[in-house]
Amino acid sequence: MAPPADHLLVFARYPELGKVKTRLAAGLGEPAALAAYEQLLVHTQTAAAPLVCNRTLWLAAAPPTHAAPLWPGWPQRLQPPNPDLGQRMLHAFEQAFAAGAARVVIIGTDCPALSTSHLQQAFTELQTHEVVLGPAHDGGYYLLGMRKLYPELFSGITWSTDTVLRDTLRIAHNGQLQVAQLPTLRDVDTAADWQAWQRAKHLGVPYF
Repeated sequence: MAPPADHLLVFARYPELGKVKTRLAAGLGEPAALAAYEQLLVHTQTAAAPLVCNRTLWLAAAPPTHAAPLWPGWPQRLQPPNPDLGQRMLHAFEQAFAAGAARVVIIGTDCPALSTSHLQQAFTELQTHEVVLGPAHDGGYYLLGMRKLYPELFSGITWSTDTVLRDTLRIAHNGQLQVAQLPTLRDVDTAADWQAWQRAKHLGVPYF
């Protein structure tokens, strides 16, 4: 049987006190931020589990010595020690395409509204589009996918700002790339985001 043509990349951190969700910790404290991140990790893993694809968990740093694997059964790699997020994502895409992938999608672990259907839609869109983006309300994106490597999408971007999506779309437009966009979703980065997510869960309504 041929290997799946689709490859999902997940950028994550090993859940350690004081090393995850620093903006959230500024408002909630480090223990609460760690607990929130652990919930987000579970949500992301659950959303990805039904997909029929190759997958790689790219960790930002090595786990603590003797720590249990974060997601057993997932191939795990370390992101290169480069402070530029774009270059780290480019490296992960390069590895996936070099391994034979035809469609590659990358996500983080900050989006509690992300669903299996969003991920499935992303791979489906890549059958007819060169690039797919999942816009975030804060001006970034929660998902990026492509069916061949476009290195230009990772340069000239000021990461972690409200211009990331706009600048990425501009670069894609200048390169005459066909771009599909998924529904716009919210990340959880701050205490206000966390509180809004908890209210949505309590009321049983979507966190969009």
